[in-house]
Order: sequence, then C-alpha cells, then structure tokens
Amino acid sequence: MAPEGRKRGKIRWSKLYTFSCIRPSVLESDGPLPSPGFSRVVHCNRSQMHKKKPFKYPNNYISTTKYNALTFLPKATFEQFRRVANLYFLLAAALSLTPVTPFSAVSMIAPLVFVVGLSMLKEALEDWRRFMQDMKVNSRKVSVHTGEGKFGNKSWQNLRVGDVVKVEKDQFFPADLLLLSSSYEDGICYVETMNLDGETNLKVKRALETTLPLDNDAAFADFTATIRCEDPNPNLYTFVGNLEYEQQVFPIDPSQVLLRDSKLRNTQYVYGVVIFTGHDSKVMQNATRSPSKRSTIEKKMDYIIYLLFTVLVLISLISSIGFAVKTKFLMPKWWYLQPDNTTNLYDPKNASLSGVFHLVTALILYGYLIPISLYVSIEIVKVLQATFINQDLQMYDEETGNTAQARTSNLNEELGQVDTILSDKTGTLTCNQMDFLKCSIAGVSYGVGSSEVEIAAAKHMAVDHNRQKADPAGNHDIHYSSENDEGNLHSPEIELEPMTTPRFGNGKKPSIKGFSFEDDRLMNGNWLNEANANSILLFFRILALCHTAIPELNPETGSFNYEAESPDEGAFLVAAREFGFEFCKRTQTSVFVRERYPSPAHPIE
Repeated sequence: MAPEGRKRGKIRWSKLYTFSCIRPSVLESDGPLPSPGFSRVVHCNRSQMHKKKPFKYPNNYISTTKYNALTFLPKATFEQFRRVANLYFLLAAALSLTPVTPFSAVSMIAPLVFVVGLSMLKEALEDWRRFMQDMKVNSRKVSVHTGEGKFGNKSWQNLRVGDVVKVEKDQFFPADLLLLSSSYEDGICYVETMNLDGETNLKVKRALETTLPLDNDAAFADFTATIRCEDPNPNLYTFVGNLEYEQQVFPIDPSQVLLRDSKLRNTQYVYGVVIFTGHDSKVMQNATRSPSKRSTIEKKMDYIIYLLFTVLVLISLISSIGFAVKTKFLMPKWWYLQPDNTTNLYDPKNASLSGVFHLVTALILYGYLIPISLYVSIEIVKVLQATFINQDLQMYDEETGNTAQARTSNLNEELGQVDTILSDKTGTLTCNQMDFLKCSIAGVSYGVGSSEVEIAAAKHMAVDHNRQKADPAGNHDIHYSSENDEGNLHSPEIELEPMTTPRFGNGKKPSIKGFSFEDDRLMNGNWLNEANANSILLFFRILALCHTAIPELNPETGSFNYEAESPDEGAFLVAAREFGFEFCKRTQTSVFVRERYPSPAHPIE
C-alpha cells in the first residue's frame, strides 16, 4: 500500500472556496447568504428574475462546434500548418519569391493554397454540420408553463432557469430539472441515461412527497418555491440542495434530479423545474471542446516527411558542394561565361556564397521528392469515406431510425482498430436483450432450446476437431463429423445435445419477445403434475413478485406489458405471465398477481 498522502486527486479550481468570489452574489432580501460552492438560487416559476443581476444565468443555448466566424481562419490555419509537409511547402513557397528560385512563384504557391484551402473547406463543412446538429437540438420544442396554469411550446434554447416544464414519454429532458411530479401516483418515473453513461438499464427517479399534488397543469397557476443548491459542476451522480416550499425546507438528492440528454421512458409525463441550463448543465460541464484529432497514419506520414526531407537536404547539399567546387576551379576557364562579370550566384571569387545560393535552388528544384498531391488524395478519400459511412444501409438502425453520422473524417482509418476491451459485464458488448430460454428448479433443468453461445461454441468445437482430424502429424483417437447447417452438429463421439430435457409435443406457438422457452412439462399448467410442484409454484411466484416494474394493460391483446428498469426484469415478468402468473397491479404497499392455475394447497397470502 502506498504511504498516506502519496495519492492525491486532481484539484478543480471551481471547487476551491477561495475562488467563489467570482460567482454571482445573492441579495440579502432573498434569504441568508449561502456557503461558497452553494450559491445557486432558483426561483421556481419566476424565470424572469434570473435574467438580471445578481443572477444572470445563461440561457439554454448550446454549441459543440470547433470554430466560429471569428476564430475559423486563425484556428484552421494553425491546424493545417501542424502538418510537417505543409510547413515545408510554406517554406518552399517563401523561397520561391527570391531570385534563386528555378521556378515561378505561382507554381509553388498555387499547390500550397489548393491543398490548405481544400483541407480548410473540409473542416468548415464538418463544423457546419455540427452547427446544424446543434441548431436541431436547440430548436426542439418542450411544453413550458406560461402562466395561469397554461402550458405552451417553447424552443429548448429559450428555456430559462426557474421555468416549469412538462416532458412527455420518450422525450429528452431539455435541461437539468428538479422532478416535481409524474403520471404515477407515487411520483416515480423511469429515465434512460444511455447518452450520459452508456447504460441501457432504466433508472428510477422519485419526486419529493410534498410536490406530488402538482400533477396537472392547473396546479401550477400559483406555484412558487425556491431552490438553493450547488453551483454548476460535472459530477453526474451527486447533488446537494434544498427546496423551500410552503414555509418548509426539504432536502434534494440525486434521485430527484433529471439530467439533460437523458430520456423519459415508461412514464406518460413528468413535471419539473429547470435548475441548470445550457453549458451549466452537468452533461455540458463534462463535455470538452472538439479536439484536434490526428490519425495514426497522419502522424506516421510526418515521420516519412522527416525522412524524405533529410534525403532532400542530403541530395541538395551534395549538389551545392559540387556546384561550389566547379564554380571555383572550372568556371574561370569558361571564358564564354564571362566569369569576371557575373553575380554572386556564379562568382568564382566567392564560391562558398554561390554554393549556399545553389543549396536553396536545389531544395526547391528537388522539392517534388515530397509529394504534395498525396495530401490532396488523402483528403478527398476521407471526405468520400465519410459520405459512404453516412449512407451505409448496414449501419442504419431500424428501431430508432438513426443512421451513422461521421462528425469528423479525420479518423476514418482508425475505425475497427480495437486493441483491448475492458468490460465489467456482457451487456456492454451485446444488444442487452434478454430471452427466457431455460431455468433450473429444485435441481431439475427445464427448457430444450440452445442459446446462441452454445451454438457458437459447437461450431468452434467442430472447426477445432476438423483441424485435428486433418493434422497428419498427430494420432487422434477421436473421430468427429459435423454438418454445418445453422448449428445442427452431429458426431459419433462428441455432440452438442440441443435437448437437455425431454419435450412433449411438436406444436409451435407464436414467438413472444423475451420468451423463447420450450418445454411442455411447465407449459399450460402441466407443472402441477410434476413431483416438485411446490418448488415450481414458489419459483413462478418469485418471478412475478420480486421486481420494480410497472404493468400497462394492452387494449389490443387484453394482457399486460411491463415497463421495467432492465431487460432482465422484463423477460422474467413475461415468462411468469406465460407460465400463468400474471403481474397486474402495484401500489405503495402491495403487489397483485393473477394466477391462472392456482394451487389449492398453497394459496397466496
């Protein structure tokens, strides 16, 4: 173990109380002065108070672009001349303006302007696309309380701190909100935070009990409250604050805060009051400026340019030395060149200076050793690749209707180059979709299907044994034969048995999402005839009772659909329903299950 004090966390200036003086102060009329780092004051349903000092909180407009109208030219130019080749061509273009150049200045400057201009145009186009995506987000509509218990649509970018908003099912939260109430009586709602932490499992948020009566539009006609909370910070999982409502103070914790860019799921609607907007929101506090990304190939090309430039200088140096020697010793004999009446470029009396001038000339003359057209080709290829990625049908998600979006083409060649995967669970690597396929009750295995993992393992075993069979150097006693047809493998000695338990009946039922179980011993009430019926009954009741899901009646089928935190819970509840134990209602203190095949000896208590 390292000695105490050796490990220290990174200090954030925003967390030091010494620098809290830069935060907006609060008037004494608004209540007692808060502690440093705890200076946020939100007047609920009175957003106009936050447009002026001492508050002056920012609006909800966000921008993720790399450039703007003022910074584009200097920043983009700097980005282009980070490339070694462009620096060389800039030097060559500058030397082409001198008398020692063997070419016209246009022939050196024009290619450089073309390459740099093309790259800057690509950067501008990609940043324009980011700008349009930002405008699309900023222009989203949300229902906001406009006064007298009436709600109207307003753009996200026009939201202010203190606004009361109504967010409906499958909509994103436009800002960081304090949850006031929801469509459920107990004030809970389900939130998907995949855009924040990559988790597809739903999180449960719960409103304060004191704000539960605010469950309709008219209830906000006279609603006023004050929130005193922490200043904007990037911590997604912590929140410290108080709600002052009806002359009482209630503590606020992270379970009452709805973060921007998370989505409302499995809940018809929620009411909330805006706490943090725009770049003050926690997700934007965690966002970084669009970095200048360079691919591995581009970095490697810089080293190649270094090598080629070294070769170029070596060739030019040898050429200039030879020129200086010939100028000093041979040129005086060439009377037709008039050696006594010449410039410094060909002066036999000062051959060293003539050699230096010739070195510059040679660097320009042999400069085509470094291909400027290579960068042009690469830029064009990257733009075309980004276009193909955006239009690739195999990258289209039919469920969400989203296509792949190449926000930058600088790293196209890095795609698919996975070196190491560090994962805490398989859900990170899969679609996180659960199917009830098999179960084990009192030591007895039920279910006759084979999972995709088992089928893949069988195929892998078939390949390995076929290789062993084909190896002439080894003596193998195992004879293995396989038929590679959708995982149907057969072998005299080694065989994957898809039927782990006997099955009765061959009739197939319609497929049910989340339920792929097949075994007639448990279906249609046949489990009552099993020797361990008591254990099976307990197993089914546990499936139907131990969860946090909410039932929703499907008017088309008459059965219940379940809004669960995770796919696991959903699959268990669907399985319990198919086995005859249908979860149908939940209250604060009770859970109701409808049993299709009740056991007289074991009634529900």
